[in-house]
Amino acid sequence: MESLKKQVGYASVNYIKDGMTVGLGTGSTAYYMVEKLGQEIKKGNLNITAVTTSKKTAEQAESLGIPLKDLNEVDWIDVTIDGADEIDPQFQGIKGGGGAHLIEKIVASYSNQVIWIVDESKMVNQLGDFPLPLEVIPFGHQKLEKILQEKGYHPETRLTKEGQLFTTDNDNFIIDLHLKNITDPHALAQELSQLPGIVEHGLFLDMVDIVLVGRNGQVETLKAP
Repeated sequence: MESLKKQVGYASVNYIKDGMTVGLGTGSTAYYMVEKLGQEIKKGNLNITAVTTSKKTAEQAESLGIPLKDLNEVDWIDVTIDGADEIDPQFQGIKGGGGAHLIEKIVASYSNQVIWIVDESKMVNQLGDFPLPLEVIPFGHQKLEKILQEKGYHPETRLTKEGQLFTTDNDNFIIDLHLKNITDPHALAQELSQLPGIVEHGLFLDMVDIVLVGRNGQVETLKAP
């Protein structure tokens, strides 16, 4: 699976052209995209400006000599390349397994084109088996978790491997919803957006243009309708 991630991550750099402003995603597959981009810049093949979606990606990009700017410093983003945790046949997705979905969604929303890069395990018939992450403010998060529990959404505040509360780059917490299946992603997204305390949910709906899938040793290109 790691070789598929590397293959699709490297292949995605072909969509980056000289002079572009590029959104750099976060995660294990996006890592390889950033790695390959750094190689091309070092060779002198590309001259681009990048906007990152997490501190982790920013650190990797800086170490590779990729020029970075804050989102506020650019007019627009030509293309954002990012991973995903689940993608259904309608090209709707769940992101946020790494806890960066708030910034990932902001960056994607200011992009002319969004490309998701995944291995074949992320392609599913229906969203929901992967826990749906919610970035929430710390104030009242336990009350919010109780409300979500009463709704039958099986919430669980995310912890680190050391058992501490997981904190995002924005100093917020993550509540994961163990839903198993999501029959109406748009209705759920609207409901969650109206709950005070939820900064952003991990449903990425009607946002992606192209999905690159590593499957059987090949990179398959899927275009959203």
